Amino acid sequence: MYEERITADRLTGFSDAVFAVIVTVMVLELKAPDEPAFSALWPLWPTAISYALSYLFIAIIWINHHHLMRFVGPPTLGLIWINFVHLFMISLLPFATAWVARTRLASSPLVLYAGLFVCVDVAYNVFEHQVFAGADTGRVSARMRRMARRRSLFVLAGLTTAMLVALVAPRVGFGLICAALILHVPPEARGFTNR
Repeated sequence: MYEERITADRLTGFSDAVFAVIVTVMVLELKAPDEPAFSALWPLWPTAISYALSYLFIAIIWINHHHLMRFVGPPTLGLIWINFVHLFMISLLPFATAWVARTRLASSPLVLYAGLFVCVDVAYNVFEHQVFAGADTGRVSARMRRMARRRSLFVLAGLTTAMLVALVAPRVGFGLICAALILHVPPEARGFTNR
């Protein structure tokens, strides 16, 4: 049992390190203006908004990932691989964020940005399913599974809608991404309990 716990802890530790690197890479993309005036910051508003949303998204993902890891028993090879897929999708976020910022929330970059959020959410849903499938039924009730699945489907529908809307109305699509993320802010869907 001790060796199995170490494996789950190693999975958590590795994931935490990847999240830290992703945030660091994103910060390195921020470029200060050359002019020594506050007015020079105003043209950077797309960068500030896209960076803030991406940072919030990563924070939400990390909190939810951390919450799910509490239910992991001995990690299966499938769980480890879907965790890698999930982390890979998240690692693309600095690129998409930079493109959205540089193009001032243009349509194609926002479609890619929202599409990346969809991919991250799909990978998260599979990860969540794998975690709950291997979790002790005393810790993860059928109601918890149902509520988590329902929330995940609502978020996925919201992000997919945002991606499609961004084709014709990029800023509305950006707003829909923000709205969809609100559903994932609490790591526990309604009906979850801390045990």
